[in-house]
Amino acid sequence: MTAIRLVLVDDDPLVRAGLSFMMGGADDIEIVGEAADGSEVAALVDRTRPDVVLMDIRMPNVDGLTATEELRARKDAPQVVVLTTFHADDQVLRALRAGAAGFVLKDTPPTEILAAVRRVAAGDPVLSPTVTRQLMAHAAGSALDTRRSGARTRIAALNDREREVAVAVGQGRANAEIATELFMSVATVKTHVSRILAKLDLNNRVQIALLTYDAGLLEEDGH
Repeated sequence: MTAIRLVLVDDDPLVRAGLSFMMGGADDIEIVGEAADGSEVAALVDRTRPDVVLMDIRMPNVDGLTATEELRARKDAPQVVVLTTFHADDQVLRALRAGAAGFVLKDTPPTEILAAVRRVAAGDPVLSPTVTRQLMAHAAGSALDTRRSGARTRIAALNDREREVAVAVGQGRANAEIATELFMSVATVKTHVSRILAKLDLNNRVQIALLTYDAGLLEEDGH
């Protein structure tokens, strides 16, 4: 079994040491590098080619948000999971919109952080439907009208079936649930999700969920 290559980014050496100790004990995870600031991330990723970057948000020089945006804009970028002390925060939303695969709280139990890294490496976002709804609700604000107009324009590129799948993803449903609800196979759902990501130039299911919320599709569906 090929180990998941992991990079740790946090300005607190004690946090890095704790994460390194915890992650280093897993047979399927290999820590290939550590950084103390977002300014070090690009060069470190070039050297180590990780599968996943566990990224602190708040750092003194280049923060984790900027580093995430720069990283995810690159071709063949690793998955990013942001570390935060907040359950719902504008900065977390910015990271998710930039393409982070999700977030974990710094006080999350070690087994759950390990599970999060494994899930992200497998291509699954690290956000439960409950947390996704919390973040989407927190996103509502003065810029909603502007976001809605732009989101509706982008959603218009989808056909009716893809739109249905996008809404189901926005509701936090897993592929198997979507397949049952829309009377299609799981393989067909995965194909639709891949097409949605390609058409809308998105990185993952979290961004689909945020876009459907911005477009008002979840409100129309009664969610």
